Amino acid sequence: MVTVIDTLGVVKARPRHPEKARLPDTPLLTKPAWIRVRAPGARAFDATRDVLRAHRLTTVCEEAACPNIGECWGKRHATFMIMGDICTRACAFCNVATGRPGVLDSSEPLRVARAVAALDLAHVVVTSVDRDDLADGGAAHFAATISAIRAARPATSVEVLTPDFLRKTGALEIVLSAMPDVFNHNVETVPSFYRRIRPGADYRHSLRLLERAKALHPGLFTKSGIMVGFGESSEEVLTVMDDLRAASVDFLTIGQYLQPTRKHAAIDRFVTPEEFQSYRRIAEEKGFLLVASSPLTRSSYHAAEDFARLKALRQASLGA
Repeated sequence: MVTVIDTLGVVKARPRHPEKARLPDTPLLTKPAWIRVRAPGARAFDATRDVLRAHRLTTVCEEAACPNIGECWGKRHATFMIMGDICTRACAFCNVATGRPGVLDSSEPLRVARAVAALDLAHVVVTSVDRDDLADGGAAHFAATISAIRAARPATSVEVLTPDFLRKTGALEIVLSAMPDVFNHNVETVPSFYRRIRPGADYRHSLRLLERAKALHPGLFTKSGIMVGFGESSEEVLTVMDDLRAASVDFLTIGQYLQPTRKHAAIDRFVTPEEFQSYRRIAEEKGFLLVASSPLTRSSYHAAEDFARLKALRQASLGA
């Protein structure tokens, strides 16, 4: 898929390779009143776009059809998606194109670092497509990107949102050797939906990845997220919370699944804001250091503010 932005800054999707559509057409539900996005401030939005284009960079904001692009780009924030815009997986929820990726661009880490400096980012989120075609899953490219950002902007905190590195022995260690400030890997949905929603992934492996990240670097903030609205039960969501806490995950994000096109998994229902607040309260009671739970919550939404809160909360807990 590729995305276009209408005059209000709302991301819309259109097929990149319609012949590769994986699912039959499903209806698009009318969005409720609480699913609203902010129109971008044209000047700041355009300035962010110009920096990204000048450095020839891809963002998950565009490729994943994020509803918050107007607000984030209006604040000169963007989430970088490295290693191309073609994914080797075919998750039923995701707007990123599936196919055979190209070769890695060795200049990309430096271009990301220069864009981070141009945007004057205090905190940056770097994610990627899945690269099952690479021996290390792209781990060394993540590490090179982190190192380039550190060299260009030593004061900028770095958050990585990585693939699962399934069957990529040593890949996690390569990423962590570059010392990111936050390690994020999303479990995405409840385990009973993996075969339908996240084929090619393994729920237990994702939990082990998060647990090992914390074990290798106990001071590292770990983070994971799920989408709701596929038809999961509240009991299943609470079980995921327990599993993530057992893996020592610090920060949980919960957001509404928004169907990118008719060719993607259908929305079962729109979860109400009150339910999201209930999930937040329960997750906090279960011991997460920080919880973001709302219809428009996404992994990197308000990431800079959340990282500052994480640091403050940890300092307060250590001083208690």
